[in-house]
Amino acid sequence: MDYSPILISLKTSVCAAGIAFVFGMMAARWTYSMKSWRKGFLDAVFTLPLVLPPTVIGFLLLLLCGKNGPAGYLLQKFGCRLIFSWEATVLAAAVAAFPLIYRTLRAAFEQFDSNILDSARTLGLSEQTIFFRILLPGSISGCIAAAVLGFARSLGEFGATLMIAGNIPGRTQTIPTAIWSAVEGNEMTNAAAYVAVVLVLSFAVMIFLNSYTLQR
Repeated sequence: MDYSPILISLKTSVCAAGIAFVFGMMAARWTYSMKSWRKGFLDAVFTLPLVLPPTVIGFLLLLLCGKNGPAGYLLQKFGCRLIFSWEATVLAAAVAAFPLIYRTLRAAFEQFDSNILDSARTLGLSEQTIFFRILLPGSISGCIAAAVLGFARSLGEFGATLMIAGNIPGRTQTIPTAIWSAVEGNEMTNAAAYVAVVLVLSFAVMIFLNSYTLQR
């Protein structure tokens, strides 16, 4: 069994979960305090990748980051190429993980006692200080849950990854694409081995998440 897809998947999932967490936190902070119709609209936009088929996400990313896309054209000006690179696997996984992280973080923020935040405002604290010193530390359980779920979602990303990163062994081949390749080549033993790895990793993630939740 080739171990490179496992290493690539782990590296990709960690990076993608980190990127998606930062942007998910920013989006959750932006929307949770909104009261107008804009909240529903933005929530729908941020959650959309969660309900779209992965191939649709991959197609949209191709339009955006491909050779003729706006982001792809800009990157080419700096001598960079995103499509069929390891960075493309990170992008696909981050987009897939973002809505799950965003929803988890927003739910954690909304469950925080708003009276504490109002009291901090009466003391003259800025919104930025309130967020980073009160709301975020007070929602640490939700933050950890969001990060873990984002990692698990990134680990299982397949459709969008295959479309924008391809299935290049040793470079962009992740565990899901390696399973697909093994089945296509009738290498069922290798496919079963990769499936076992995913099951163990996913089970470990869920055990960690449940254990942490129970401890809190």
